[in-house]
This record gives sequence, C-alpha cells and structure tokens, in this order.
Amino acid sequence: MNQPAGFEGGRLLVVAFEGWNDAGEAATGAAKLLAERLGLVEIAAVDPELYFDYQFTRPTVVVADDGVRRLEWPGAAILGPGGTPTSDDEERVTGPGAATLHVLIGAEPARTWKGFAAELVDAALTADIEGIVLLGAMLADAPHTRPLSVFASSENREVREALGVDRSSYEGPVGILSVIADQAERVGIPTVSLWASVPHYVHNAPSPKAVLALLGKLEELTGLSIPRGNLETEAKAWEAGVDALAADDEDMAGYITQLEQARDAVDAPEASGEAIAQEFERYLRRRGEGPEGRADGREGPRDEPWRPRDGA
Repeated sequence: MNQPAGFEGGRLLVVAFEGWNDAGEAATGAAKLLAERLGLVEIAAVDPELYFDYQFTRPTVVVADDGVRRLEWPGAAILGPGGTPTSDDEERVTGPGAATLHVLIGAEPARTWKGFAAELVDAALTADIEGIVLLGAMLADAPHTRPLSVFASSENREVREALGVDRSSYEGPVGILSVIADQAERVGIPTVSLWASVPHYVHNAPSPKAVLALLGKLEELTGLSIPRGNLETEAKAWEAGVDALAADDEDMAGYITQLEQARDAVDAPEASGEAIAQEFERYLRRRGEGPEGRADGREGPRDEPWRPRDGA
C-alpha cells in the first residue's frame, strides 16, 4: 500500500486534547506515552491568556520534585525531537519517521478557536510537518469485554485512497480536533482522525484499553512500532475491575451482555462495511453525558451511575 507523505516515513504530528475529545483520557494517554518514549521537548506553545477561561479550565497547583509548589496553566504545546529518548531499547519508538515524530498535547480552548487552530497549524508548518494524525476518544455503546474499536476517517481524498479509510458522514457539534483538521487541510497538510470507542458505563475512569486500541491503529497507519510498557497489564486490570462491578449488579451485567451481542453481530464475517460504518455513526450521535462526549457540548454530571442512556 502506498502511503501519502507524512504517514510513513515523513514528519508526522500526533494531536490529542483533553476534555470533550478525550473520553477515558485515551487520546491524551496515547500522546503522552509517545512523548515520554521519544523524550520530546516543547518547541512551540500558545499563550493561554488568549484562549482559555480559567473559571472553566482552572490552573492547578503541583509540587515539583524539589518540593517547590508551582502553578500549571492550561494550554497547548507542540513537542518535538531534542530531548533524551528512553535509554531502554525495548521501550523506544521505532520505525519510519520515529526520529522526526512530533506530538501536540493541550486542553480544549474556551474561545477564539479559529485563531488557536491557525497558530498551531502555523507552528506545524514551521516544523515542516507533512501529515497530522488526530487522536480522539468517544463514549459509546461498546462492551468492555471486547476489543475497543477505532474508527479512522479523513476529509482528504488521497489519504482515504492510500490508507483505505472512510470519510465520516457525521453532522453535528464538533471539538477542537475538527477545527485543527480543517485548518491543516486548507494549508495543504493531510490529516487523518482516529477515534476510539470507550464504554460509556465506565466513563469516570481512565481507560488503558482504549489507549492500546489507539496505539495499535496508529501503528497500522504509520508503520511505527510503539512499545506498550505496562499498558497491557493495566488494561487487563481495568477490565477485571469492570467485571467485578458487573458481578455485583445483575442489571449492569445484563446490559453488558446485550452490548456484547450487538458487537458480535457487527463483527461477524457477514457484516458489511456499511453496517460497521453505520454503527460508528450511531455511536457519534449518542455520545455519553461527560464533557468529553456530550453532543451538545455542555458540561455533564460527573457522578452519574452506569445505567444505559435513554433509548439504549
């Protein structure tokens, strides 16, 4: 398969944002793992005063290794080569383009989205980025006992043909990832979006299983080899923890069984690609109640029980 520039061996930028686009902290979890493995350092950052409402995304106080308390402000930064990669050969990211891989991690801004996206895309151009992979994670009707699916899409026709991905037919509210993708395509940087499905009934906990799913799809599209570290063990522990919750709740267990049956039907050999795409579109339109998934973009309650949403 011929890959377009930037997706195998080119200068690639992997993008992830906290908040609406990051159910189970899966997208930022994958991006942070890449940045740590590669020893990336900050090469460009936005001024948070321009884009963030601190009453909505508050700064946090942390204690540094030297015992000094300091404030960390919400923001967004592009990280690039220049630091010291992990010294353990078994933990290094390898493959085409690994030496020039860049990562953008940030919090979704509260205002001036067009300017925010334009500033970051300009920084990507300065870094000679040739392709962008946008990582997202959504709350979905996905059983935790099955492999968590990742939907890949692109608005770029050449990317779709080269990578064999679809063009999303979703219509509705979007997050900052879609704005950055639009800006990037306008200046000639091809993009592809990867969205992991996170079980909505465990939306309060980070999902290492979804992180694994995103990393696997990223490897598939780019040819990179990304060591998982302890993620496999953490994912098994996460799944066992949800199993334990379901074992104590007959209704929850029955609901998960229904999700498993629906997923198995979609995964059956006779299931068409169109059916699978329709299932993903249904996921998009029925996102969960957390701020990372609400279709109306509003803040949702954090302490809701596992129960199915209306109409599930």
